[in-house]
Amino acid sequence: MSQFKFADEMKSLLNIDGPLTKGPVPRYQRKMGSENSSSVVNCSANSSTLKSFSSSFNGNNSKTPTKRTDSDVVRSKKSSPSRNKSPGRTPTPNKGAKTPNGGDRFIPLRSATNFEVAHFKLYQSEESESTSPSSKEVQRVLIENLHGCDINKQRILSYRNKAPTAPEGFQNPNRILYTQTKTPASVKSTGRYVSHAPDRILDAPDIIDDYYLNLLDWSGNNILAVALGASIYLWDAGSGKIEQLLELQGSDYVCSLAWIQEGDYLAVGTSMGTVELWDCSQAKRLRIMDGHSARVGALAWNSYILSSGCRTGQIIHHDVRQREHNVTTLSGHTQEVCGLKWSTDGKYLASGGNDNTLNIWPVVNGSNFSQPLPLYSLTSHQAAVKALAWCPWQPHILASGGGTADRHIRFWNCHTGACINSIDTKSQVCALLWSDVYKEIASGHGFANNQLTIWKYPGMSKVAELTGHTARVLHLALSPDGSTILSAGADETLRLWKCFVKDPAKNKDAGKVKVKNSILTRSIR
Repeated sequence: MSQFKFADEMKSLLNIDGPLTKGPVPRYQRKMGSENSSSVVNCSANSSTLKSFSSSFNGNNSKTPTKRTDSDVVRSKKSSPSRNKSPGRTPTPNKGAKTPNGGDRFIPLRSATNFEVAHFKLYQSEESESTSPSSKEVQRVLIENLHGCDINKQRILSYRNKAPTAPEGFQNPNRILYTQTKTPASVKSTGRYVSHAPDRILDAPDIIDDYYLNLLDWSGNNILAVALGASIYLWDAGSGKIEQLLELQGSDYVCSLAWIQEGDYLAVGTSMGTVELWDCSQAKRLRIMDGHSARVGALAWNSYILSSGCRTGQIIHHDVRQREHNVTTLSGHTQEVCGLKWSTDGKYLASGGNDNTLNIWPVVNGSNFSQPLPLYSLTSHQAAVKALAWCPWQPHILASGGGTADRHIRFWNCHTGACINSIDTKSQVCALLWSDVYKEIASGHGFANNQLTIWKYPGMSKVAELTGHTARVLHLALSPDGSTILSAGADETLRLWKCFVKDPAKNKDAGKVKVKNSILTRSIR
């Protein structure tokens, strides 16, 4: 009897070809649509399987299976799936194989777990009220065996690895939802605390909302001068006393003011083009200096030389000791001069104008006024350059800030005239201040956030962003001890921020302000 005839008889005997009403489609029906080569192999495999089944069915209990040819064995191995594996499933990996990366870090590691400590911590709260002397002795010995470690800091379960660090720039969305900090996510944490709330808020009614004016300055004797419209008020930061120094008449108003480095002399620039010099200790005007044909929006002192910049772009050096005060006139700008600062060593004068130009003027050898021609004329800014600040520990480094169309803070090496760094602040830059305590720089901004930003120099990473002003921050001033910034906003408020508070252990002379005498040794005429 042939193999196929015997297979057909066995199918009819067992009714294999009968219709199946339940369960999945039989395997042999799924294979009916396969290729011919595959059918031949399956038939050989099925015939060999049926032979074994036939011998068992006929009562043959011999352990020796029916003898098969080598070709049947090969075909059976190729076609018959394993009895322990389902077709189409991925085989289970070997249990003896090691897990990649040393195992899952969320599964406790028994070899690193101290079971005695874990048992003690689990039942510590229950046995604390009623603990026998023997148990207390066991606890004491256990603590001693920990080699002085704090048992409260020991963990019940130990794991294999620490959690991986998040990629740079990753922000947990839950932190945004449930954290109520005012510091933006872009501000990185630093090693010191910076208060994001102002220490004090003062009213400044009628302060002029004009980007090109300079209406705030803090003297070395701890006196703050603020121009409000046509008046100037003096605020003693030590005692809190407020005095009105002057009030201009008619349509005249104050456009700029600047304290001399040492003493109580205050220079005032007016909208009529005059520069007045006041002795604030006696509330007395000493002299009026003319020479400008438009409002004076910027002032800067270098010893006894007072530099003033006006709306026409002209800069005049005044020697306040002499009757003929006009020493030199500079014509390096075509539009209004809104920024004017002498370097801390008195070797350079920086001037910024509404013509988007930054000029660096070198000093005349043996004098305190500059040469009539600029050393460098820098045009990298795309807007008016008002914010200027010289680095106190590197006198040749200048920081400058541009207006709304520029928004950049740029750093210049005045020995070479090169721009050594630049950063886009995304906001109008109105004022800049250096802090030599923490080697940082603070900037006051207008649209869009009206904030103060503290930057770490020279990397220019954000230390903090201080918000609270509802209009642009026009002016900044630093206290004589270098710990407090005062900001003046167009919202008619003055806010004091304790941003650079020194360590009390290192600051033994905190709160003491040394009164300095005037550097003017000759009478002012």
